[in-house]
Amino acid sequence: MNPWFGKAAFLVCLVLMMLIRAPHGKRGGQVKIEESRKGRLEVALLALMWITTVVLPLMSIASPWLSFADYSFHWLPFLLGIVCAAMGLWLFYRSHADLGLNWSISLEIRQGHQLVTRGVYQRLRHPMYMSILLLGLAQACLLPNWISGPLGLPAFVLMFALRLRPEERMMLERFGDEYGAYCKRTKRLIPNAW
Repeated sequence: MNPWFGKAAFLVCLVLMMLIRAPHGKRGGQVKIEESRKGRLEVALLALMWITTVVLPLMSIASPWLSFADYSFHWLPFLLGIVCAAMGLWLFYRSHADLGLNWSISLEIRQGHQLVTRGVYQRLRHPMYMSILLLGLAQACLLPNWISGPLGLPAFVLMFALRLRPEERMMLERFGDEYGAYCKRTKRLIPNAW
């Protein structure tokens, strides 16, 4: 079976993610940042995510550099990858659309920042993280390479583990009891579970 099915699907997914994020980055960049907690750790985590979800996968697709870690393409992981990609892209889009001008790639509060509790944020506090997790699972299933396929998942877990508490603390400091009440009625990543 042809491994290019998975590679092509991954490339389409990557392009769609960039198309979803680009207008939000452009619009958000026009709104003044009121508070930023973008330190060295934050920059390192963002760089790690970029390397493991964009750079290494593209290298494994476009060059033989990581070909020693290739494995045979199989339909079942491919189909699972397509399902994860579709769900992840939908959630990625909805998260950006629901956040609007409040979205930032980093831990930042923008001028006029509002607590978003509608749309996908009505049930989950961190739907964008869930979308990135789903897209990481898609990457692992679509790319038949033991390095570039699954490497985005541990990078995501590390980013999530190191970023979640500072982000929630920043929101609690900014929105106080309103954010506390929001936390009580929502889950972090999985509706009705966690």
